[in-house]
Amino acid sequence: MGSQTRKVLLTPLMHSARPFRVSNHDRSSRRGVMASNLKELLSKTLDALVITSGLVTLVLEEDGTVVDTEEFFQTLGDNTHFMILEKGQKWTPGSNYVPARQQPKRSGIARITFDLYKLNPKDVIGCLNVRATMYEMYSVSYDFRCTGVKALLRGLLRFLSHAAQVTGQFLIYTGIYMLRVLGDTEEQASPRSRSRHL
Repeated sequence: MGSQTRKVLLTPLMHSARPFRVSNHDRSSRRGVMASNLKELLSKTLDALVITSGLVTLVLEEDGTVVDTEEFFQTLGDNTHFMILEKGQKWTPGSNYVPARQQPKRSGIARITFDLYKLNPKDVIGCLNVRATMYEMYSVSYDFRCTGVKALLRGLLRFLSHAAQVTGQFLIYTGIYMLRVLGDTEEQASPRSRSRHL
């Protein structure tokens, strides 16, 4: 019984067949192939594309990377696109090939976004979020929250009430002062007029 257990544990795990796409060097013939390892993929690719040459090289269609080890093959995902190259053939980029090191083109220098929102439906003003993105790489944002609208309005009304009181007091004192000045001038003017009449 122990030998049977040992035999089951020591047998290598078989990978299930996965889907891959293969094409010839000029991409004129494309096929889908199911394979569980690199050797099986090469064999099925040669049969599917009817290639009789014994010496072939398997490369990734997207960038021409040679796939020649089982370990690297097992890291590749399902539906990976491969290209089979016969002796003397070289990988060439396809029509939609974009080099990995090429930086994407930038559409602009900066973008500023304003976002108005309310935390509570009863809020009058709400909040404002300002976000600035430079070169589509760096982003800065700030959130203006106006949650105390009632307190802000109370403070504004308190200030206006105080300003009205001060203005009223100023007008009263100015009026009293003007009456005193005018009253003094009238009193000074009236004794002169009495002396003229005598």
